[in-house]
Amino acid sequence: MEPHENAICNTDVLSDRLSMAHASRLIRIFTPSFADETDTNAQNLTVKEVVTRLDSQLFQVTMLSEGNVDPRIAQRKNTRILSYYAHGNTPRLLLRILADGPDIYFFPRYGPLDRAFLRARKYLSPNTALITYVVMMMNEQTATGMVARLIKGSDQVYANSTFVSETVQGIFGLHPAAVYDGVDRRFFFPSPTSKDPGKKLVVLYAGSFQARKRVELVIEQAARWPEVEFRLAGKGETEAGCRALVRQRGCGNVVFLGHLPSSQLGEEMRKADAFLFPSVLEGHPQVLIQASACGLPAVAMSLYRPDAVAHGRTGFLADNDEELARSLDLILRDTELRGRMSAAAAEHAQQFDWDRITRQWGDIFEETVVRKNRNSRPGAED
Repeated sequence: MEPHENAICNTDVLSDRLSMAHASRLIRIFTPSFADETDTNAQNLTVKEVVTRLDSQLFQVTMLSEGNVDPRIAQRKNTRILSYYAHGNTPRLLLRILADGPDIYFFPRYGPLDRAFLRARKYLSPNTALITYVVMMMNEQTATGMVARLIKGSDQVYANSTFVSETVQGIFGLHPAAVYDGVDRRFFFPSPTSKDPGKKLVVLYAGSFQARKRVELVIEQAARWPEVEFRLAGKGETEAGCRALVRQRGCGNVVFLGHLPSSQLGEEMRKADAFLFPSVLEGHPQVLIQASACGLPAVAMSLYRPDAVAHGRTGFLADNDEELARSLDLILRDTELRGRMSAAAAEHAQQFDWDRITRQWGDIFEETVVRKNRNSRPGAED
């Protein structure tokens, strides 16, 4: 992974950063992300891991919560948690943001608070930099509405993979730098013991049940491999149809696990022999990074070029459904190949390190504030 491309390296800016640090000026960040301990939404996981590691002597962070806050965040100095209730959040939180005047609004989503902030920012012009993080490939279907407004209206835009950055460039003409997600090694690490060669093989799927995820293809592979156990972690709108398909195909080898917290998902990944992920519309899925960190060979689609899978070394990236099935066959039939890919996957995942990634975000936050301050000075160029 290369450092982000938006870095400012001229002498004046470096001087400004040093002056700001010496003045002990906390950079104030608001993010509409949830700090709850049990929240496993991929975007919230990203922000929680970054905030946990951000230098509390440089950054004050405000987050949201619906319940019990992650202890690492609760214990972090200069961290504020705003309660999120069943009703009335948007006006209350927007007034709080406008009153506090944070330096940065980080990682907006597509909810009512983000919409309200964009409107307020347009008409009231608060001196808050908007940093958008794009985590989904952009195409004619995804690059519309609120997504387009956020990308066009942000001070800085970043993407969670090189491929996602290219799709943003293709539609919006921007070239956002790539800042990858990391992996939480408290839960995702290789098995300390070797797998029993005599045990039943296990294929794991983890993710939501949505049409774009195509969980039905996992069930079709289960019908082809009745002697292999297929375990499905997640919930969602297509689950009922998937259960009906299991009954229709007579797949007694499919187990629905429901939604799993990170600790249990890591355990499932260490028990499995292959990770099957047939989704066709993604950014850079965290589950592929997590599987790699657990030493789990993965089979996914090549369409969105996930860097978490090194094709032919840590797993396979398939161009079509036939290749997806053939790749899974190779892994299930070849014990030696599984072993090689498992070791390579664990090594490959080392590059997705949250400490390194948080340093990137820290630099981005500092540079964004410096740039904003310089542009707001009298006589600054437009």
